[in-house]
Amino acid sequence: MSDAPPPPSADTPLIGADLIADYVTRLPHAPGVYRMFGEDGEVLYVGKARNLKKRVTSYTRLMGHTNRIARMIAATRAMEFVVTESETAALLLEANLIKQLRPRYNVQLRDDKSFPYILIARDHEVPQILKHRGARSRKGDYFGPFASAGAVNRTLNALQKAFLLRSCSDTVYDARTRPCLLFQIKRCSAPCTGEISHDDYASLVAEADAFLTGKSRKIRERMAAQMETAAGELDFEKAAIYRDRLRALSHIQQRQGINPQTVEEADVFAIHAEGGQACVQVFFFRAGQNWGNRAYFPKHDKDMEPAEILDGFLAQFYEERPAPRLVLLNQDIENGDLLAEALTVKRGRKVAVGRPHRGEKRELVQYAFDNAREALARRMAESSTQTKLLAGLAEAFGMDTAPERIEVYDNSHISGTNAVGGMIVAGPEGFRKNQYRKFNIKNPDTEPGDDYAMMREVLTRRFARLVKEQEALDTAEDEARADLPVPDWPDLVLIDGGAGQLSVVQEVFNELGIDRVTLVGIAKGPERDAGRERFFMTGRQPFMMEPKSPVLYYLQRLRDEAHRFAIGSHRTRRKKAMGKSLLDGIASIGPKRKRALLNHFGSARAVAAAGLADLEAVEGISTAVARSIYDHFHEGAK
Repeated sequence: MSDAPPPPSADTPLIGADLIADYVTRLPHAPGVYRMFGEDGEVLYVGKARNLKKRVTSYTRLMGHTNRIARMIAATRAMEFVVTESETAALLLEANLIKQLRPRYNVQLRDDKSFPYILIARDHEVPQILKHRGARSRKGDYFGPFASAGAVNRTLNALQKAFLLRSCSDTVYDARTRPCLLFQIKRCSAPCTGEISHDDYASLVAEADAFLTGKSRKIRERMAAQMETAAGELDFEKAAIYRDRLRALSHIQQRQGINPQTVEEADVFAIHAEGGQACVQVFFFRAGQNWGNRAYFPKHDKDMEPAEILDGFLAQFYEERPAPRLVLLNQDIENGDLLAEALTVKRGRKVAVGRPHRGEKRELVQYAFDNAREALARRMAESSTQTKLLAGLAEAFGMDTAPERIEVYDNSHISGTNAVGGMIVAGPEGFRKNQYRKFNIKNPDTEPGDDYAMMREVLTRRFARLVKEQEALDTAEDEARADLPVPDWPDLVLIDGGAGQLSVVQEVFNELGIDRVTLVGIAKGPERDAGRERFFMTGRQPFMMEPKSPVLYYLQRLRDEAHRFAIGSHRTRRKKAMGKSLLDGIASIGPKRKRALLNHFGSARAVAAAGLADLEAVEGISTAVARSIYDHFHEGAK
C-alpha cells in the first residue's frame, strides 16, 4: 500500500466539489480507499474504489446525487487516500476503517460484540469442553458461532449429558481425588479419578466432535444400536445410560427449531427497512443445525436503499469473524462477488455469497426476513416510547436536549470484601449492554464498606480516562486524529445515593474540570419504598416525582439494572475468591504437589497449620519446598 497525493495548496482554500476536483488531477488509475473530512477534522465518509481517479471524479458532478451524497460533498474540507494492491484489499481496509472511525455518512455496525463458541480444548491429555469467546489462541476444535451465550449454555448442558465430557479446568482436574457431583448426576464420566479409561474417554470426545461437525445421524444410530445390544444382554443399567444420552441429543435438536436438510454450513442474512430504520437479521447454521440468530440495527442515512445498507453491513460484519462456506442474502448487493473473493482469501477456501431464488435456501432467507420485519416493528414501537421518556427526563432535570447517553453507577460488597463498582449505559436504543463496565476496587487505602471512597475511585478512574482521551484528541494533528478513540461522554450521570454520594462525585468532577455532564443522585424512599425516591442535583433542593410518572418508572428501571449488574459482578468475584485454594498463592506448588499435600493432610487448612517436619515428610516435597510452604503461611518465620 502507498499513500496518495498531498492536499492542494491555494491562496483561497478550496471546499466541496472544487476541492475534490483538485485532488482528482493527481489521483492514479488504481484501486484504493479514500477518506473525506469535514470542518473540524471529522471523518465524514470512507469509501473504496477499483479505480480511485474514476470513483472520486464522480463526486465532482453537480447533478445526479442523492441528498445524502450532496450534503457530504458540500461538507468536505480535506481528503486522504491509500492505494492498495487490489480491490479486494481495498474492501477489507474500508471495512476496518469504518469500524474504527465510525464516519457519519457510512453504514455503521453498532454492535461488534464477539460471538461465543464451543471449544473442545486439546492442550491436555484429557480434552475439556467449554464455552469460549475471543481470540482462538488455545489449541483445540472450535464450533460456532452461536448467536448468544444462552444458546451455547443450553447446547453445552445437553452435550454434557450426551457425551459425559469434563468441563472443569485443568487445575481442578489435576487436583481431584474423588469424582465430583457432575459424575453423580451423570453429566461427566470422571476421567480425573479413573472412572473411565483414557481410550474410552477419547471415544466420547470423538463422538462429540462428530456430532458437532454434522454427523449427528450416525451418532444417534450407533447409540441406538448400543442401547439395544445392552438391553438384549439384560444390562439394563447400561441401556438406560444410552437412552438418556439419546434423549439429550434429541433435546438439542428440538431447541434449535428449524434444521435444514440441504444446508450444512451457512449464514443467512435478511434486511427489512421502514420509516428510516433498518433491521438485519442473521441466522447461523453449522453442521446442519440452527445455532441461533441475532438482530442488528445498523446506523445509516434515511435515504439509503436496503441493498446498499446490507452491502455496507456485511464487510464490517466479517471484518473480524470467520465466514462459513455459504452466505445467503435476501437482496442482490453491488459488491457481492467482491465480498465473496475477500472472504475466500481470508478463510483460505471458497466462500459463496448470493441470493437464492428457489428451494430450501430461499425458504431460510424468507424465514430470516420475517424475523427481521417483526424485530424492526418491535423496535420502532419501543423507540417511540423511549423518545418520550428521554424527553421527559430532560424536562425533569432541566436539560436542554434529551440525553443520548446515560451512565448509571452503583457499588456492591459484603462488609467491604470483594468490592465492585458497576456502570451501565442506556440511550435512545435502550440498554447498551456491550458498553457496561465493572470496576474492581483496588485502592488499598479504601476502608472496608466506605461507599463514598468506592464511588470516588470508580468515578475518578472512569472520567480521568475520558478527560485524557479528550485532551489527546484536541491536541492531535489532523492526520493523527483519525487514529485516536472518540471519548464516549455521557449527557447524564445517575448515582445510586443521596446528598453524600452526590457531593463526592461533584468533587471528582470539579477536580477534573468537568462541567458539561448533568449529575443526579437517586436516594431510595423511606423504608426503601419504590415510588418515593428523592432526587438530588447541585444547586437545587431535593425533589420527588409523581408516583405514577412514566419517567419515574424509567429511572427505577435504570437504577435497578445498575444494582443488578453491580451485584452480579460482586457475586462473580466472590465466587472466584471462594474457589481459590490456600495453596494457589505458593509459587513452588503445582498440581502434583498440591494433590500430594491434600492427600497427606486432608485439607488446605491442615497444610497451613502443619509444621516444617510434617511438610518434609510428604512424598515429593523437598526441604526447600517445605520451607517455602511453611514461610508462606508463617510470614517467613525462622
